[in-house]
Amino acid sequence: MQVDLLVPVKPLARAKTRLRGAADGGAGAPEAHARLVLALARDTLAAAAGAAAVRRAVAICSDEQVCTALTSEGVQVIPDEPAAGLNPALRYGEAVLRAADPTTAVGVLQADLPALRPEELDRAVRHGLATGGRAFCPDRAGTGTTLLLASPGQPLEPRFGAGSAAAHRASGARELSGFWPGLRCDVDTAADLAVARGLGLGRFTRAALPGPGFGALPPD
Repeated sequence: MQVDLLVPVKPLARAKTRLRGAADGGAGAPEAHARLVLALARDTLAAAAGAAAVRRAVAICSDEQVCTALTSEGVQVIPDEPAAGLNPALRYGEAVLRAADPTTAVGVLQADLPALRPEELDRAVRHGLATGGRAFCPDRAGTGTTLLLASPGQPLEPRFGAGSAAAHRASGARELSGFWPGLRCDVDTAADLAVARGLGLGRFTRAALPGPGFGALPPD
């Protein structure tokens, strides 16, 4: 079974404020920060595109720069509707996906997973959908959620925000356990970014960071 994933991307000016300065040696220039935030999303979407268990990954965003960059790379983008926060946007995205195919499994993948590997995502998705219902993967800290899955016929019921892992668990979603460090390594701070770099960053994030070996986009 494959899943259709929603990947929400915040407007660049408001995203990842605790990472500001990471892309330019602490200067915090808006352009450098925007490049880094977009790079995180591009690496996440590239990993999802390479996963056999993912039929398609659809970005949710209303930032014109993000939409232009992603659509130029062949990523489908749907608007952030009704512009009332993350969970309403995800419910709207779920409705769009299931209107196109009522039999689809639907999921949410956070857009800040630059060390994610397609094979990790494959294992997590297959494990999550194997028994039906809903399942989620907690982040490294165990408090957030990096992946939420809902089998065909099951509502997604997204409960993202502070303490989302506990909220998803309390809502009846099954917690996924397995060795997928890149899937659990969401990046909110410089310390998170250092951990992700140790796991191996995707090519776009490497190119957006300063320092030896990170200044040029490596070949495919």
